[in-house]
Amino acid sequence: MSEAEQDSARRLVRTAFTIGGAIFAFIIWQLYLRAPAASVPEWTAALPAVNAAFNAATTSLICLGVAAIRTGRRRLHIGFQVAALVSAACFLAGYLTYHHFQGDTPYPGTGMLRPIYFFFLITHILSSAVSLPLILTTVAFAASRRFSFHRRWARVTVPVWLYASLTGLIVYAMLHGGA
Repeated sequence: MSEAEQDSARRLVRTAFTIGGAIFAFIIWQLYLRAPAASVPEWTAALPAVNAAFNAATTSLICLGVAAIRTGRRRLHIGFQVAALVSAACFLAGYLTYHHFQGDTPYPGTGMLRPIYFFFLITHILSSAVSLPLILTTVAFAASRRFSFHRRWARVTVPVWLYASLTGLIVYAMLHGGA
């Protein structure tokens, strides 16, 4: 690999991590540093369930995409991964919309479930923060047809993204499922 290719790859990674960091900073501001909207539309109460459905769809699509590429079906892999990205983007839009109007959702549980909830919440936040730039990097390498880089980054991105997605579902269930 030439020095120019390595420099180009480094720039791509720096750019993806800068964009991912900026998006994560905006999310933190939206969730924790800004007051919720003064008026709360009723329809926003349904968003946690809708967001959980997008999150579950994203998880399934990632797994289907991995299965497709492992069996050599590249076009199917691409379709599943693009669908996973769209689903994840819809989740993020719904998540930000909900928190714009509703603010932060406090955990109502007590006892031993409380530290378990916070373990999942904290590891979810951390894995989400890391997964965003990883996803951007992995997708950018695929889009620029640098598949050797794409494969290397995907080996890290997929488990982190899946963990973020699955722990998001656990946090949802603990907040809204009566746990």
